[in-house]
This record gives sequence, C-alpha cells and structure tokens, in this order.
Amino acid sequence: MSGPGQISRRDFVKLTLAAAGAFIGAVVGIPAIAYLIEPALTRSASDTWIPLGDLDSFEIGIPSLATFTRSQVNGWEKTVNSYGVFVLRKSVGDVVVFSNVCTHLSCHVNWKQDLHEYVCPCHDGRFGIDGNVLAGPPPRPLDTYETKVENGILSIHFLES
Repeated sequence: MSGPGQISRRDFVKLTLAAAGAFIGAVVGIPAIAYLIEPALTRSASDTWIPLGDLDSFEIGIPSLATFTRSQVNGWEKTVNSYGVFVLRKSVGDVVVFSNVCTHLSCHVNWKQDLHEYVCPCHDGRFGIDGNVLAGPPPRPLDTYETKVENGILSIHFLES
C-alpha cells in the first residue's frame, strides 16, 4: 500500500523502465543521427591552386588546352570531374588562362587555329584569342583564372561551385 506522496510498486517499475529506455535510446540514437547528418553538413575546401605544368611547355601566342580532374565528396557520393582550360602565353612572362566553357550554355569551346578563334559547337558562339565575344549568343567573354608561376610551374586558382 502506498500513502500520500508515495508511488506504487507498479508505477515505480514503469518510471524506471521508461528512464532506462530513454537513456539507452539517447546513447544509441544521438550518435546514429549525427552519423547520418554529418556528411550533409560537412563542406570540403572549395578552392585550391591547380598545377597545369611547366610554363615552358606552353607555346607563345598559341592557346593550348590543359586538362585536370578534381574529385568531390558530397555526402556519401564521390564524383570525379574533368576540367579544361586554354593557356595563352602572350610573352615570356605574360600568361592568361581561359575556361573552355562557353558563357552562353556551358558547352565546351574549341580553339580553331585556321580561324584564329575559339568556337562553341552548340550555338556557333565565337571568341577571339583574347577571350572576347566575336559573334553568336554568348553574353560575356570567356572566364579567366588567376595564375601564378612558382619554380617554373604554372598554376591556376580554381574555385569549385
């Protein structure tokens, strides 16, 4: 029998089991939820310097295509993307690096030596050797990258979106 302010044996067992269940659920559940949510909240470094190669390997006055790959982890998914840039060495120390992606609808442009311009095969967008729009629908010039040369190696500052 229970008096005023006392709980019955049955209520005590119920409360004890509920507290033990809540404690075990928290001990198991919180780390499990953190494990499931953590990859979605983690953001990897989105910018880096990418080496393109020896500066002397790029001819002066002729755009050269350089390619590189970047792997990106998004949650549990890992993807490897391939990128291309055109390196234009204007003189011994003057280098400009253009994206090979058209500013119209993101098709890849190609350098046509006979035309002396970059041509987009999708909608016939045309860019001059300096990356400026010559014809077609592109709304702006080709994007450029920040460059640096250290120990003779040309690198670009790459920002992943």
